[in-house]
Parts: sequence; C-alpha cells; structure tokens
Amino acid sequence: MNGIGLSFTVIAGALILCLPRRLAIFPLLLAAAYMTRGQALDLGGASLTVLRVLVPIGLIRVMLRGESLANGWNAIDGMMILWAVVLLGTSPWHQFGAWQFRSGLVWSDLGCYFLLRVFLAEPADVERAFKLVCLVMAPVAVFMLFEKATGTNLFGVLGGVHETALVREGNVRASGPFVHPILAGTAGATIFGMAACLWRRDRNVSLLGLFAGGGIVAACASSGPVLMVLFILLGMLMWPLREQMRLVRWASFASILALAAVMKDPVYFLMARIDISGGSQGYYRAQLIRSSIEHLDEWWLAGTDYTRHWMQTGIHANDRHADITNHFLAMGVMGGLPLMLVFAAIIVVAFRGVGRALDGLRGDANHRQAFLAWTLGALLFGHLMNFMSISLFDQSILFLHIVLAAIGAMQVRAQAPERAAMHRGQQAMRPRPAAAGPMRGHINSWGEHGDRLRRHR
Repeated sequence: MNGIGLSFTVIAGALILCLPRRLAIFPLLLAAAYMTRGQALDLGGASLTVLRVLVPIGLIRVMLRGESLANGWNAIDGMMILWAVVLLGTSPWHQFGAWQFRSGLVWSDLGCYFLLRVFLAEPADVERAFKLVCLVMAPVAVFMLFEKATGTNLFGVLGGVHETALVREGNVRASGPFVHPILAGTAGATIFGMAACLWRRDRNVSLLGLFAGGGIVAACASSGPVLMVLFILLGMLMWPLREQMRLVRWASFASILALAAVMKDPVYFLMARIDISGGSQGYYRAQLIRSSIEHLDEWWLAGTDYTRHWMQTGIHANDRHADITNHFLAMGVMGGLPLMLVFAAIIVVAFRGVGRALDGLRGDANHRQAFLAWTLGALLFGHLMNFMSISLFDQSILFLHIVLAAIGAMQVRAQAPERAAMHRGQQAMRPRPAAAGPMRGHINSWGEHGDRLRRHR
C-alpha cells in the first residue's frame, strides 16, 4: 500500500467512525470506487485491501454506538452465514492456501454485507444510498471515458489493474478501478438502475447517475453489462403488471420449455448468438456450462482444483483453471453443488423478501416506497442474468450487497402493520378492571372515550 492508499484508508476509517449512521455507507462507496485491489496491507500471508481494513473499523463503530441490524435478523442474513460456513467447510478438499483465500472472502463479503445491513435501516436510507452511489461514481465514469479515449487508466498508479486499456477487435475496453471491464460494467449497470429509480424523486441526481452508469457501461464495451441494463429496465417496466407476476413467471417458464423443444442445442446456447459490443464470448460461456455438466462428477461434492481441461483455453493467472465466467459455476468450483445451491438460495430468499416488502407497502400512501422495493427486485433480476456471463471477484460485489442489504431495510414497513395488528389483538383480549359503586358507569364511559382519542391520534 503506497502513501495514497494509506492516507485514503486513514481518512475513510475516521469517516466511518464519525459519520452519522445515515451517511456511514459513504466511506465504503469511496473505497469501492477509488481504491484498487493493488492497495493492500500484506500481513503475513493475508492481503488486506482497503475494504477489508474498513470492515473491522466499521464493526468497532457498531459496537461503540450500540447499532444493530435493521429490522432484526432475516432469511437473507441466515443464508449469507450458511454460505460462509459451506465456503470455509469445503476448504479441506482443496489445495493448501484455500482456507486463507476463503477466509479473506468471508471477511470482506460477509463483513461488508452486515455493515450495510446496519447502515441501511429504513426506506429513506435506501433512497439516500442510491443518491450517494450516483454522486460518488460520476467522477469514475469521467475517468473511464478518458481511459477509453486515450487508452490510459488513471487508476493504474494504484496497482492491481491494467495500466493501459484492453482492446478487443478494435474496441477499447476501460476498466477503471476494477480488475476487468465487465466487472466495471456490472457496477455501472447497477448504478444506471438506481438512477432510473430516482427520476421522479430527484431529477438532477438521477441525470448524474444515468450519466455515471451509462458512461461506465459504454466505456467497458462489453455485452454483458449492456444486457444487464436492459434486464433491469425490463424489470422496472413490469411495475404495472406487479399483480400478475405469477402469470408472467409461468409464461416465461412455458417459453423456455417451448424453446427447448425446438432448439437443437440447450436453451442456454441462446447467449452464443448475442453480440452487442463486438467480439463477445457468448459461445464460450454457453460451452462452459455444457462442459461443467459433462464434468459434474469432478466437482459436485466439494468443488475442484482443476478445470483447465473443461475448455480449450485457460487463463494467465492460473494454469490449472479455465476462465470461469459464470458466478454460479464459480461457486460450484469452489464448494461444489452445496455452495452453488446455497448461493442460489440467497437469491431466492432475496426475491421473497422483495415480495414481502411489497405486500406490506400496499396502498397509495406507500406507492413511493413500493416502487423503491420493486426497483430492488429489478436490480436483483439484472444481477441474476448477469451471473451467466461473469463471476464477481473484486469490489464490484459491493453493489450486489447493497441490493441484498437494502431489501432487509424495505421490510420495516412491511412488518410494522403485522406487529400493530398483533398489538391491537392483545389489547382487545386483555380484561379491564371493573369499577365498583355508583361511579362504575362513568369510569367505563371515560375509559371508552380515552380509547377513542388514542385511536384517533
């Protein structure tokens, strides 16, 4: 870690300790947007990136201030803990050093997620987080557009990223502070959806966010992020059909079955025919899924340390592996079907969380919060489809965790009416003491009048 990274870490740590809860997410966003993986403290065999350093500082803040998870424990929290347990539990089946690598993942991913669960406590916090993301990422979009125009990555001085932009079939692909252009584009697509949600709330911030998200997606020149933006917008446009989503899901399932009946290749080979940016590797991604199924016996139990023979090409970083450009398959390679299924369960319970939030936000008075919850579902849908083309492995995963943590915040209002109804039922069942003597009727009358006043208030 050089002087820039060390100074940034000290300032960000001070901010996370001092800022009020509603702004405590700000240092995490700054670290994800402006610090690369090259800025890390190497302690023994551990590599502590800026985000990993901020996690214990954030936990100290939470303990000192007595803060807690918004709306208590939820199903997503439990599945995240289970994901960490399975990830660490499958380490003995892998090469030496797997425990250390996975401990770092749990430390950063799980730590950031639970800090976000504390900091995003209610719908107003989620909306504020959307605005902060738009503001923080706008300069990053400028830097990435500069990189695309000149080929020079200004974040290269921090290390851990490409100093010059990648070029594929004549297309310059900027990556900014992220390890790969597609990872940058994933963050950009998420920002675009958040900015679109703010259109009627804060037009100026929304326009800035649309520029930030759209600029990053354009600069990365990858088909996956473009498709992710389209899927997010499709999900948001389904808002008028929110009461008919069961029919939409069944119609989508029937369409997949119909395609499977008429296609020679499996349905997932549709991605092989999509090329938006030029030079897309859709066929590679489809063939990777096929190869993983063909070699299921090698990884289904607890993952595998060797996938190089799955594909014709490998990766420079590790000669034992093919390029696993699929987040679900990446979970399978690390922890077998158990880890893959747990990660899939996280997505499922997150969608259910959106549904519960919407059930509790019915009515015209909650229309704004309900659309905010719906947007979280659309963002999650975009990430789900994007998982078929990329495995998140740098700070870009923070933008997924913001969505997952925000879903818990949106359920505050969803559960409040239930608790209020339960409280009213308990009050109704509680016997009232009877008054004696000639004043009994007057006391009961005043008690009923007080009840009416309290209900009115």
